[in-house]
Amino acid sequence: MVDAYDVPFAAYGEVFAGPIVGVNPLRAISSSVKMGIGVLQAFTFLGKHKPQAILLTGGWANVPVALAARARGIPMLIYLPDIEPGSTIKVLSRFAAKIATTVDASAQFFKPGHTVATGYPLRGAFMSATREQGIAHFGLSPERKTLLITGGSRGARSINQAIEAILPDLLQDGIQVIHVTGNLDWERSQAATANLPDATNYYPFAYCDQMHLAYAASDVVVARAGASTLGELPFYGLPGILVPYPHAWRYQRVNADYLAERGAAIRLDDEKMADALLPTIRSLMYDEGKLSAMKASAKALGTGQGAQHIADLLIELAV
Repeated sequence: MVDAYDVPFAAYGEVFAGPIVGVNPLRAISSSVKMGIGVLQAFTFLGKHKPQAILLTGGWANVPVALAARARGIPMLIYLPDIEPGSTIKVLSRFAAKIATTVDASAQFFKPGHTVATGYPLRGAFMSATREQGIAHFGLSPERKTLLITGGSRGARSINQAIEAILPDLLQDGIQVIHVTGNLDWERSQAATANLPDATNYYPFAYCDQMHLAYAASDVVVARAGASTLGELPFYGLPGILVPYPHAWRYQRVNADYLAERGAAIRLDDEKMADALLPTIRSLMYDEGKLSAMKASAKALGTGQGAQHIADLLIELAV
């Protein structure tokens, strides 16, 4: 993706690291050795380039850089995209000057005054996409309601299967469907939908590199509840039916509940999709009052200025 978008880098370096929490003892020992080497690599790299501030986003890959930066006295800013921090961010937060969070609700996990709610950083393309552009790009009908289904770039099989089961009903209802299956589930999903009575308003994709246009064109989205939903859905005022990934501890559930409790989404657990997904979609699509209220609630949660706010914090640390 970096090559495709021609992103310029002054320099980059590779630093050894590895997971320690939640792995078997042999893997933990191996990771500890890699971490030690990584700290030395990062210490050398930081000494060569002399950064005035460092941005970290959590995860074990950040640990060697954080320890090396601490040793060199370089101020650090951590950005927490999800609402609830993982174990690495909890540890690294002790070394950070500030913690940027997507929403205010994350402040409870850190010491008072340590966090700044910046919002979620969005790419420039997301900031400028319009509904008209999205409709034109996908060849949609402006008179029909549009449902977007996405499980991320790798896909979400349980969501795909639940949608495939009700797809004839949705299309018969007159809803047009943008379905991003993910690369791993594309062939299976294509076979499952090969015999649709009428696929005129069905738009399947293995991967969509124009997600900003898909969001802009849609009325409702069915998706997982990764951190990006906290920024992308509110920015577009897009109501979500969020299905937290059941095997990712509770991060996605917390994200989904945050939006649902504020009237911007509906949380639907994975095991309930077979029975509840179709009536839930219909309850939104056919109730203009409910749909408008959810759009307004979602829109109220998004500023779209997350990237600028994070950059401002970095500049404050660097001067």
